[in-house]
Amino acid sequence: MEYKMNIAGLDRALPLCKVTDDLYIGAFVIFGDAELTVACARELLKKAPEYDYIITAEAKGIPLIHEMARQHGDKKYFLARKKPKLYMTGVLEVTVNSITTAGEQKLYLDTADAEMMKGKKILIVDDVISTGESLAAVEELVKQTGAEVCGKMTILAEGDAQDRDDIIYLEKLPLFNPDGSIK
Repeated sequence: MEYKMNIAGLDRALPLCKVTDDLYIGAFVIFGDAELTVACARELLKKAPEYDYIITAEAKGIPLIHEMARQHGDKKYFLARKKPKLYMTGVLEVTVNSITTAGEQKLYLDTADAEMMKGKKILIVDDVISTGESLAAVEELVKQTGAEVCGKMTILAEGDAQDRDDIIYLEKLPLFNPDGSIK
């Protein structure tokens, strides 16, 4: 089963994946789809508020913010990592429970990056926002730096995220029943 939709002017078919016995989601993965990544970055930038830096959670948002930074002329963007790295000077840490990741996970931000972010306007970007758990975790990291969250953007708003007025998105992605019909 798949769900066909137009995203940033491009037609794509998203495979439907089981989350629970009565809930399926459309799997949206921009990894490897350079055409879609470029188009989505372009369309998000048209709607973006003024910002100093952009940030995303590892990993699916990485190609998107890289392309947004490239198109916008940004020299730097930030990542909330899933594991601390040896090169980090120290870490800020938050816990997150995401619909697409089994179990609890943590996100980490390098304290050197946090220092650069302090007092700046930060735009949080992700590929899909559904429950908002990952978004809230990144937002908490940004707040720990002393920066201001100036906006939250995503390519697709899934489920209840579609009704939020604090998220800028390109398209709505419905939730699905086991037979592939829209909930």
